Amino acid sequence: MRRRIVAGNWKMNGSKDLVKQLVGAIREQAGSVGGEIEVVVIPPAIYLSQVGELGAGSVITGVQNVSQWQAGAYTGEISADMARDMGCGYVLVGHSERRQMFGETSKVAADKVSRVLSSGLVAVLCVGETLDEREAGQAEAVVAEQVRQGLAGVSAEQWSNVVVAYEPVWAIGTGKTATASDAQAMHSEIRKVLNSMKAPANEISVLYGGSVKADNAAALFAEPDIDGGLIGGASLKAEEFISICRSFPASV
Repeated sequence: MRRRIVAGNWKMNGSKDLVKQLVGAIREQAGSVGGEIEVVVIPPAIYLSQVGELGAGSVITGVQNVSQWQAGAYTGEISADMARDMGCGYVLVGHSERRQMFGETSKVAADKVSRVLSSGLVAVLCVGETLDEREAGQAEAVVAEQVRQGLAGVSAEQWSNVVVAYEPVWAIGTGKTATASDAQAMHSEIRKVLNSMKAPANEISVLYGGSVKADNAAALFAEPDIDGGLIGGASLKAEEFISICRSFPASV
Protein backbone atom coordinates (compact mmCIF):
# COMPACT_ATOMS: atom_id res chain seq x y z
CA MET A 1 0.00 0.00 0.00
CA ARG A 2 1.29 3.47 -0.88
CA ARG A 3 1.83 5.93 1.93
CA ARG A 4 -1.06 8.31 2.56
CA ILE A 5 0.35 11.73 3.36
CA VAL A 6 -1.03 15.12 4.34
CA ALA A 7 1.76 17.68 4.42
CA GLY A 8 1.28 21.26 5.55
CA ASN A 9 3.61 23.73 3.83
CA TRP A 10 3.59 26.86 5.99
CA LYS A 11 5.73 28.77 3.47
CA MET A 12 7.03 32.04 5.03
CA ASN A 13 4.44 32.15 7.79
CA GLY A 14 4.78 31.44 11.47
CA SER A 15 5.72 32.54 14.96
CA LYS A 16 6.43 30.77 18.23
CA ASP A 17 2.83 31.37 19.29
CA LEU A 18 1.46 29.98 16.00
CA VAL A 19 3.61 26.86 16.29
CA LYS A 20 2.34 26.30 19.82
CA GLN A 21 -1.27 26.77 18.77
CA LEU A 22 -1.24 24.74 15.58
CA VAL A 23 1.01 21.87 16.54
CA GLY A 24 -0.60 21.64 19.95
CA ALA A 25 -4.02 21.25 18.34
CA ILE A 26 -2.75 18.64 15.90
CA ARG A 27 -1.17 16.68 18.75
CA GLU A 28 -4.36 16.80 20.81
CA GLN A 29 -6.47 15.47 17.93
CA ALA A 30 -3.95 13.03 16.49
CA GLY A 31 -6.04 10.13 17.71
CA SER A 32 -8.89 11.14 15.40
CA VAL A 33 -6.67 10.79 12.34
CA GLY A 34 -6.18 7.28 11.00
CA GLY A 35 -2.92 5.74 12.13
CA GLU A 36 -1.99 4.95 8.54
CA ILE A 37 -1.97 8.65 7.61
CA GLU A 38 1.39 10.43 7.77
CA VAL A 39 0.86 13.97 9.05
CA VAL A 40 3.76 16.18 7.99
CA VAL A 41 4.36 19.77 9.12
CA ILE A 42 6.78 21.83 7.00
CA PRO A 43 7.39 25.15 8.77
CA PRO A 44 10.04 27.80 8.10
CA ALA A 45 13.33 26.14 9.06
CA ILE A 46 13.85 28.44 12.03
CA TYR A 47 10.87 26.79 13.78
CA LEU A 48 11.79 23.15 13.07
CA SER A 49 13.07 22.46 16.56
CA GLN A 50 9.93 23.81 18.24
CA VAL A 51 7.62 21.92 15.86
CA GLY A 52 9.60 18.72 16.42
CA GLU A 53 9.42 19.02 20.19
CA LEU A 54 5.72 19.91 20.35
CA GLY A 55 4.67 17.39 17.71
CA ALA A 56 6.78 14.44 18.80
CA GLY A 57 4.87 11.24 18.16
CA SER A 58 2.10 13.05 16.24
CA VAL A 59 3.73 14.74 13.26
CA ILE A 60 6.70 14.27 11.00
CA THR A 61 8.67 17.42 10.25
CA GLY A 62 9.82 18.53 6.84
CA VAL A 63 11.84 21.39 5.42
CA GLN A 64 10.78 23.64 2.56
CA ASN A 65 14.09 23.76 0.73
CA VAL A 66 17.68 22.58 0.93
CA SER A 67 20.86 23.43 -0.94
CA GLN A 68 22.16 21.38 -3.83
CA TRP A 69 25.56 21.56 -2.12
CA GLN A 70 26.59 19.39 0.78
CA ALA A 71 28.41 22.00 2.89
CA GLY A 72 30.62 25.04 2.63
CA ALA A 73 30.61 28.80 2.13
CA TYR A 74 26.97 29.18 1.05
CA THR A 75 25.60 31.85 3.37
CA GLY A 76 21.92 31.43 4.09
CA GLU A 77 21.67 27.88 2.77
CA ILE A 78 20.59 24.73 4.62
CA SER A 79 21.97 21.32 3.72
CA ALA A 80 20.07 18.05 3.56
CA ASP A 81 22.36 16.66 6.24
CA MET A 82 21.38 19.56 8.51
CA ALA A 83 17.70 18.79 7.90
CA ARG A 84 18.30 15.17 8.85
CA ASP A 85 20.25 16.28 11.93
CA MET A 86 17.21 18.30 13.03
CA GLY A 87 14.99 15.22 12.75
CA CYS A 88 13.29 16.04 9.47
CA GLY A 89 11.81 13.26 7.40
CA TYR A 90 10.71 15.14 4.29
CA VAL A 91 12.15 17.81 2.01
CA LEU A 92 10.26 19.82 -0.61
CA VAL A 93 12.15 20.18 -3.89
CA GLY A 94 11.27 22.28 -6.91
CA HIS A 95 8.21 24.04 -5.52
CA SER A 96 6.78 26.40 -8.15
CA GLU A 97 7.59 29.40 -5.96
CA ARG A 98 11.24 28.33 -5.93
CA ARG A 99 11.16 27.88 -9.70
CA GLN A 100 9.37 31.16 -10.44
CA MET A 101 10.78 33.53 -7.81
CA PHE A 102 14.28 32.15 -7.39
CA GLY A 103 14.98 30.84 -10.87
CA GLU A 104 15.45 27.21 -9.89
CA THR A 105 15.59 24.94 -12.92
CA SER A 106 14.76 21.26 -13.20
CA LYS A 107 18.52 20.61 -13.26
CA VAL A 108 18.84 22.31 -9.86
CA ALA A 109 15.83 20.29 -8.65
CA ALA A 110 17.52 17.08 -9.80
CA ASP A 111 20.71 17.99 -7.94
CA LYS A 112 18.68 18.69 -4.79
CA VAL A 113 16.74 15.43 -5.12
CA SER A 114 20.03 13.54 -5.31
CA ARG A 115 21.36 15.36 -2.27
CA VAL A 116 18.18 14.68 -0.26
CA LEU A 117 18.11 10.99 -1.14
CA SER A 118 21.81 10.60 -0.35
CA SER A 119 21.02 11.96 3.13
CA GLY A 120 18.37 9.29 3.66
CA LEU A 121 15.42 11.71 3.61
CA VAL A 122 12.25 11.63 1.51
CA ALA A 123 12.34 13.99 -1.47
CA VAL A 124 8.99 15.51 -2.43
CA LEU A 125 9.41 16.70 -6.02
CA CYS A 126 6.88 19.42 -6.83
CA VAL A 127 5.67 19.68 -10.42
CA GLY A 128 2.91 21.62 -12.16
CA GLU A 129 1.93 23.71 -15.14
CA THR A 130 0.97 27.36 -15.43
CA LEU A 131 -2.45 28.50 -16.67
CA ASP A 132 -0.97 29.52 -20.03
CA GLU A 133 0.59 26.09 -20.45
CA ARG A 134 -2.68 24.35 -19.61
CA GLU A 135 -4.70 26.53 -21.97
CA ALA A 136 -2.16 25.82 -24.70
CA GLY A 137 -2.69 22.08 -24.25
CA GLN A 138 0.83 21.59 -22.88
CA ALA A 139 0.02 20.60 -19.29
CA GLU A 140 0.83 16.90 -19.59
CA ALA A 141 4.04 17.51 -21.53
CA VAL A 142 5.27 20.17 -19.09
CA VAL A 143 4.62 18.02 -16.04
CA ALA A 144 6.10 14.92 -17.65
CA GLU A 145 9.32 16.77 -18.45
CA GLN A 146 9.57 18.14 -14.91
CA VAL A 147 9.20 14.61 -13.54
CA ARG A 148 11.76 13.14 -15.93
CA GLN A 149 14.35 15.84 -15.33
CA GLY A 150 13.81 16.19 -11.59
CA LEU A 151 14.08 12.46 -10.93
CA ALA A 152 16.69 11.64 -13.57
CA GLY A 153 19.36 10.75 -11.02
CA VAL A 154 17.29 8.44 -8.81
CA SER A 155 18.75 4.95 -8.45
CA ALA A 156 16.70 1.76 -8.23
CA GLU A 157 17.11 1.49 -4.45
CA GLN A 158 16.15 5.13 -3.83
CA TRP A 159 12.62 5.16 -5.28
CA SER A 160 11.11 4.23 -1.91
CA ASN A 161 12.13 7.69 -0.67
CA VAL A 162 10.56 9.60 -3.56
CA VAL A 163 7.19 11.38 -3.46
CA VAL A 164 5.76 13.51 -6.27
CA ALA A 165 3.45 16.45 -5.55
CA TYR A 166 1.37 17.73 -8.45
CA GLU A 167 0.52 21.40 -7.88
CA PRO A 168 -0.96 23.20 -10.88
CA VAL A 169 0.55 26.67 -10.58
CA TRP A 170 -2.75 28.32 -11.47
CA ALA A 171 -4.38 26.73 -8.39
CA ILE A 172 -1.79 27.70 -5.75
CA GLY A 173 -3.16 30.36 -3.42
CA THR A 174 -5.81 31.39 -5.95
CA GLY A 175 -8.82 29.60 -4.52
CA LYS A 176 -9.07 27.68 -7.80
CA THR A 177 -8.75 23.92 -7.61
CA ALA A 178 -8.50 21.30 -10.30
CA THR A 179 -11.56 19.08 -10.29
CA ALA A 180 -11.03 15.67 -8.75
CA SER A 181 -11.25 14.07 -12.18
CA ASP A 182 -8.75 16.53 -13.70
CA ALA A 183 -6.32 15.95 -10.84
CA GLN A 184 -6.76 12.19 -11.15
CA ALA A 185 -6.03 12.36 -14.88
CA MET A 186 -2.72 14.15 -14.27
CA HIS A 187 -1.77 11.82 -11.43
CA SER A 188 -2.37 8.89 -13.76
CA GLU A 189 -0.13 10.52 -16.36
CA ILE A 190 2.58 11.02 -13.74
CA ARG A 191 2.48 7.31 -12.93
CA LYS A 192 2.89 6.52 -16.63
CA VAL A 193 5.98 8.73 -16.74
CA LEU A 194 7.39 7.06 -13.62
CA ASN A 195 6.74 3.66 -15.17
CA SER A 196 8.60 4.71 -18.32
CA MET A 197 11.56 5.58 -16.06
CA LYS A 198 11.60 2.01 -14.70
CA ALA A 199 10.39 3.26 -11.33
CA PRO A 200 7.95 1.24 -9.19
CA ALA A 201 5.18 3.64 -10.21
CA ASN A 202 2.39 1.94 -8.28
CA GLU A 203 4.39 2.15 -5.04
CA ILE A 204 5.22 5.87 -5.21
CA SER A 205 2.92 8.32 -3.45
CA VAL A 206 1.65 11.17 -5.62
CA LEU A 207 0.09 14.10 -3.76
CA TYR A 208 -2.19 16.86 -5.00
CA GLY A 209 -1.70 20.49 -4.00
CA GLY A 210 -3.47 23.67 -4.99
CA SER A 211 -6.14 25.24 -2.76
CA VAL A 212 -6.97 21.96 -1.02
CA LYS A 213 -9.53 22.56 1.72
CA ALA A 214 -11.72 20.49 4.02
CA ASP A 215 -14.65 20.81 1.63
CA ASN A 216 -12.85 19.38 -1.41
CA ALA A 217 -10.25 17.05 0.14
CA ALA A 218 -12.53 14.02 0.39
CA ALA A 219 -13.37 14.08 -3.32
CA LEU A 220 -9.70 14.45 -4.24
CA PHE A 221 -8.48 11.72 -1.88
CA ALA A 222 -11.13 9.30 -3.13
CA GLU A 223 -9.44 9.18 -6.54
CA PRO A 224 -7.33 6.04 -7.05
CA ASP A 225 -4.06 7.78 -7.92
CA ILE A 226 -4.21 10.62 -5.36
CA ASP A 227 -2.41 9.61 -2.18
CA GLY A 228 -2.84 12.76 -0.15
CA GLY A 229 -2.20 16.46 -0.29
CA LEU A 230 0.42 19.17 -0.05
CA ILE A 231 -1.54 21.85 1.77
CA GLY A 232 -0.73 25.55 1.75
CA GLY A 233 -2.97 28.16 3.37
CA ALA A 234 -5.32 25.64 4.97
CA SER A 235 -2.42 24.17 6.95
CA LEU A 236 -2.28 27.39 8.98
CA LYS A 237 -5.75 26.72 10.41
CA ALA A 238 -5.72 23.85 12.88
CA GLU A 239 -9.31 22.65 12.47
CA GLU A 240 -9.15 22.94 8.69
CA PHE A 241 -5.89 21.00 8.48
CA ILE A 242 -7.10 18.28 10.83
CA SER A 243 -10.34 17.98 8.84
CA ILE A 244 -8.28 17.47 5.69
CA CYS A 245 -6.29 14.75 7.45
CA ARG A 246 -9.58 12.99 8.24
CA SER A 247 -10.78 13.14 4.64
CA PHE A 248 -9.41 9.85 3.35
CA PRO A 249 -11.97 7.15 2.48
CA ALA A 250 -12.75 4.83 5.37
CA SER A 251 -11.54 1.84 3.37
CA VAL A 252 -8.02 3.27 3.09
